[in-house]
Amino acid sequence: MTKVPTNVRTRIEALLDGVDADLRRRYPGSNGRPPHGRTQPIHTVYVPADRVAEETPREWGTAAVELLDRHFDLLASLDRTASLPDVRKRLERDPVQDLRIDFEDGYGFRADAEEDRAAVTAGTVLAAWARRPGSPTGGIRMKGLAGGERHRALRTLELVLDSAGGVPDGFVFTVPKVRAVQQVAALTQLCAGIERGYGFAEGTLRFELQIESPQAIIAADGTAPVAEMIGLAEGRCSGLHFGTYDYTAACGVAAPDQALDHPAADYAKAVMQVAAAQTGVWVCDGSTQIVPEAEPEAALRNHHRLVARSLRRGYYQGWDMHPGHLVTRWLATYDFFRTAIDVAVPRLLAYLDRRGGGVLDEPATAEALAATVLRGIGCGARNDSGAPALTQAVLRALVARAPIPPETR
Repeated sequence: MTKVPTNVRTRIEALLDGVDADLRRRYPGSNGRPPHGRTQPIHTVYVPADRVAEETPREWGTAAVELLDRHFDLLASLDRTASLPDVRKRLERDPVQDLRIDFEDGYGFRADAEEDRAAVTAGTVLAAWARRPGSPTGGIRMKGLAGGERHRALRTLELVLDSAGGVPDGFVFTVPKVRAVQQVAALTQLCAGIERGYGFAEGTLRFELQIESPQAIIAADGTAPVAEMIGLAEGRCSGLHFGTYDYTAACGVAAPDQALDHPAADYAKAVMQVAAAQTGVWVCDGSTQIVPEAEPEAALRNHHRLVARSLRRGYYQGWDMHPGHLVTRWLATYDFFRTAIDVAVPRLLAYLDRRGGGVLDEPATAEALAATVLRGIGCGARNDSGAPALTQAVLRALVARAPIPPETR
């Protein structure tokens, strides 16, 4: 029973229905709903365009195994969950999940003819990976959209796609040094233009935005451009990648202190995380330039610490720039998810049974717990949840806050 006039109720319903529709459009999924049907990789490996070949992932894996064996005792001291044997198997079998052929900082400026040849080679390599089971998903990092680089960036992108014979499965291109929302609007139009010009299916091309400029985090008018950029991408943006060194340098941080765990970097990534939350866009942490060569043990400890720190903060993907990074990436990731699953499963079982178990979890927490278990299974840290009642169907239902499938109860 209500005394609110019918016309008022109608206006309110129309207003709120519009709000509901807009929220569904802008925030289609949580951290458990991958964009474009993919599972978020644990890392993105960057290899300069003049050093990449079809066998590069296998060669990185071989080098990583050699480093693991050489520093086994140190790595065993970091291993909290007896994961090292499984990490070694992973490095032998499937060391790299995601790889960008780099035409930007890792490649530099070359003569046009030289970059043309490298772009053609890159397209051939990417097409070969797309055909070969067990190969990483791949793409390129092109040069930026500033006036001095724009023509070269677009030419390289087209040459890669032409050489690949189309858009390879999983292909994505990373756009560095994005500073303004208009650049993203232009990227969206560019993708549509390439699709029409080459006869690709609509919506095939996707990109990642590399956030390495303070202007992408806070604009001159005080807004957060990175949030608007996601909307302007019209569903084509699959990830936000943080650029550690460009960003901290632009903030005035002295070179010895530029690092993933600097407070300036933490602030930028927190803004990225909030902007991307529930949009289906992944957030990827940046890189460390410290590699296990001159002081390998210190570098391994440092990278393991940084990866573990990022995982605890909800950044489940990061850059790897050296084969040695694969060892500590996989070790820290397996450790994190094995420990997290051991905590999550009893709480989820208690939630399903509506028992407290010492913690009274709400649906949002059950969603997060289930998403963690699915991530752990997806990256290979565990084969399953370890509990018969927690099948992947049940976990996905919890993530979606949907009814639990009757046959699994």
